[in-house]
Amino acid sequence: MTMPQRIKVADLPEFDAAPYLDSEAAVAAYLTDILEANDSSLLASALGDIARARGMSEIAKASGLTREALYKALRPNAKPRYDTIAKVCGALGVRLVAQAIHA
Repeated sequence: MTMPQRIKVADLPEFDAAPYLDSEAAVAAYLTDILEANDSSLLASALGDIARARGMSEIAKASGLTREALYKALRPNAKPRYDTIAKVCGALGVRLVAQAIHA
């Protein structure tokens, strides 16, 4: 009996969430899961995924940011300012909300 061949993580293709963010419900569920991770750079990257799904030029125009600034602010491991996050969320038509931790 032969052992199954092992796959190296580095050999796997990088996952792109953008094609799956095709509805308001999908975007809301994605952001909710991302926010639970409590990681600002992950949030920036997720907003970048959503912006790419919707069209980066359109989101840049709607947010009042240049495309270059938007790409820079929403790249993985970025630490965007809150006002940038707020502008992008407004352009995407989403709102971040607070929820009590303990019911």
